[in-house]
Amino acid sequence: MAKARIIDPGAFSARLMLEGPVETPDGQGGVERGFAALATLWAAIEPVAARADEAAGTLPVTVTHRLWLRRRGDLAGGMRLRKGARIFAIRAFRDPDETGRYTLCDCEEIQP
Repeated sequence: MAKARIIDPGAFSARLMLEGPVETPDGQGGVERGFAALATLWAAIEPVAARADEAAGTLPVTVTHRLWLRRRGDLAGGMRLRKGARIFAIRAFRDPDETGRYTLCDCEEIQP
């Protein structure tokens, strides 16, 4: 078992919206995919890395973050977190020290 981590409650200073994927019929036999707000929560955001990848003569940048949340049991694949115009796609999540106090999300910031 990993050592229990202590986080200052004041570190949870970023107010985020948890969003889940939804599909609505498009009237032609297909669906339109979007996201719906599920909950408002507080988090601590830690930037991890930025990587530039050349593609078709452009240089898109991928920025990754760790987002610390108070324990959530309702996270699922395909969800994302939003802070204003910034969108963080959740790539993986886990209980970092197996104490049931926090959820650590590995996220990729989606660039518009």
